[in-house]
Amino acid sequence: MTDWTRRDLAVLWHPCTQMQDHETLPPIPIRRGQGVWLEDYNGHRYLDAISSWWVNLFGHSHPAINAALKTQLDTLEHVILAGFSHEPAIRLAERLLALAPAGLSRCFYADNGSAAVEVALKMSFHYWQNVGKPDKTRFITLTHGYHGETLGALSVSDVALYRSTYAPLLLTPITVDSPDCARCEPGESWAEHSREAFKQMAATLAQHADTVCAVIVEPLVQCAGGMRMYDPVYLSLLREACDAHGVHLIADEIAVGFGRTGTLFASEQAGIRPDFMCLSKGLTGGYLPLACVLTTETVYQAFYADYTRLRAFLHSHSYTGNALACRAGLATLDLFEETGALARNQTLADHLRAACRRLEAHPHLSEVRQTGLIAAVELLQNRSNRTPYPWQERRGYQAYRKALEQGVLLRPLGNVLYFMPPYVIRPEEIDLMVEVAAQAIAQVTACAD
Repeated sequence: MTDWTRRDLAVLWHPCTQMQDHETLPPIPIRRGQGVWLEDYNGHRYLDAISSWWVNLFGHSHPAINAALKTQLDTLEHVILAGFSHEPAIRLAERLLALAPAGLSRCFYADNGSAAVEVALKMSFHYWQNVGKPDKTRFITLTHGYHGETLGALSVSDVALYRSTYAPLLLTPITVDSPDCARCEPGESWAEHSREAFKQMAATLAQHADTVCAVIVEPLVQCAGGMRMYDPVYLSLLREACDAHGVHLIADEIAVGFGRTGTLFASEQAGIRPDFMCLSKGLTGGYLPLACVLTTETVYQAFYADYTRLRAFLHSHSYTGNALACRAGLATLDLFEETGALARNQTLADHLRAACRRLEAHPHLSEVRQTGLIAAVELLQNRSNRTPYPWQERRGYQAYRKALEQGVLLRPLGNVLYFMPPYVIRPEEIDLMVEVAAQAIAQVTACAD
């Protein structure tokens, strides 16, 4: 155990962690990062197969983002964004709105993904109050959806591991079955399954529209809920139904935005414009916390009034629109333009798909599911009837430990192993990543045969 590890365990409480686990697997202090690789204080390297919780797009210590931050640091680090402004915040908002689906015209900054969801929920609710429809107070969500861990965001999430303990503190949403295409019938396409699944959402909107503010979804991939994927047609149908019933659509693109699904924003694949688009994670290339909510002029104008009418949106964060974070965001957008990242991602996604074929016939794995540069597979006790392993056995966690021993950072979601690497990964590194995962899977499922 390194001195840094001992000092860590004496003072830190790590996120999303049972700290007792560190008695047998201590936290690994990282000394430096470069590209897709992390290096600890003993010189061991780890391939960051999950982009450090899905935030890192162009690799660790990217020289262009480094240079942009160094320049910004000599000019302005931060200033209050109430009554003041600055160039990076303005330029980033302009560029995001130019790239986003047409009709989104305003950018409200926050400082993390959960905060962006809180903003969107409050903004939608407040909009309906301002336009004289005070009965619209509820939200529709999907099973297995995840939108963050602050109380509002957690209220519209449906992952029991995070939600159940705090249920007495939370709002009660209306929950509709996920269009998760892992549940497709034999021979049924993702599009057919998603259309069929939408019937429940259509009925729910028809029944509850008068009391519903918005529907909130993760477009195409429900990430923290187990990398559950569905067809863009579901989003197209949802947009039409929300319009028909006078309900907002919130697209939580925090994890799936910025190229993860094959397009810059996942909503593009359905050709839709949400009323609120939540962005964070990859927004700064994995460098600094920043989030924003993009919305329409219609929403903005519902709050624009004389002060005495008390219509202002009184929501703030101390680090709203932080200049350093906005500058990192601008450098990240520059890299999309300069490197042809979206086209390269398609090639990488094809290579990832080919590499994962070796997992398809494993008797203790589900089908390999993939959308863009996100691929996932689930450890199963019985593949034929999709019987899961008892959660107490922690097969996914065991695979995580085995992969770490071989220099690959995988952080499973329960028993779902997934790959979500930085966009600078090379084909041979993809092969290594999948090979190590295959070896780890073989080891942790061997006793089940």
